[in-house]
Amino acid sequence: MQNYTNIPGVPDFDCAEYAELKTKYCVLIPIINEGGRIVAELQTALAHGIDKLCDIIICDGDSTDGCTENLAAFGVNTLLVKRGAGRQGSQLRMGFWWALQRGYEGFITIDGNNKDSIEDIPRFIAKLDAGYDFVQGSRFIKGGKAINTPLSRLIAVRLIHAPIISLAARHWFTDTTNAYRAHLRKYIEHPSVKPFRDVFAGYELLAYLSARASRLKLKTCEIPVTRSYPPKGKTPTKISFFKGNLQLLKVLFKTLKGDYNP
Repeated sequence: MQNYTNIPGVPDFDCAEYAELKTKYCVLIPIINEGGRIVAELQTALAHGIDKLCDIIICDGDSTDGCTENLAAFGVNTLLVKRGAGRQGSQLRMGFWWALQRGYEGFITIDGNNKDSIEDIPRFIAKLDAGYDFVQGSRFIKGGKAINTPLSRLIAVRLIHAPIISLAARHWFTDTTNAYRAHLRKYIEHPSVKPFRDVFAGYELLAYLSARASRLKLKTCEIPVTRSYPPKGKTPTKISFFKGNLQLLKVLFKTLKGDYNP
């Protein structure tokens, strides 16, 4: 593995490249201890030829459950392992920075817990090719599917998160907690975005990038995707009910006030 340290606004991380750059876009998948969920997601990607359309980059939060073993066999191009501080936002900053250095023209992000329709990636690619700077996946627009969504999540997204982010963005979005989205290089490198800041450690970066593009008059849209929760058992999530949701509310209102703007 190659080690990257002391990069401003980027956590220290290790990089294992299993293959060279092959496509103009990449998929960044943040994970931590996802077990069989990430394997199932990658198997779906392989079955639909996603690894041939865009390079798959795993942005690992230093998993300890063995879920990052033998990833090349599942079509993964590169494994990045975060060694510095932070959670999802830090993993994404690591991924964005490395992908920029490698020369990708756009970046699709998707959770690694097998809830999202990774087979829909061609829809994101089509929008990036059409010049959209930010593309949000939505289960709530025509053609999208929300399967087994917990009632508490449905209420939170539809009545709280989406309205506040839409107000901050001055553009209506319907599924703003969904990390399944795409970004053109131009958006991430825009001088008025500056995502490589340590303030984006947790879920701040997702909220910020949802709101910032349209405020900068960049081209944005939503496309239909499927987001499916297990019919029974524990909901796969890293957000704790009380502390996690309280933190999300704080992030929302900071985004609305423009606290994360450079």
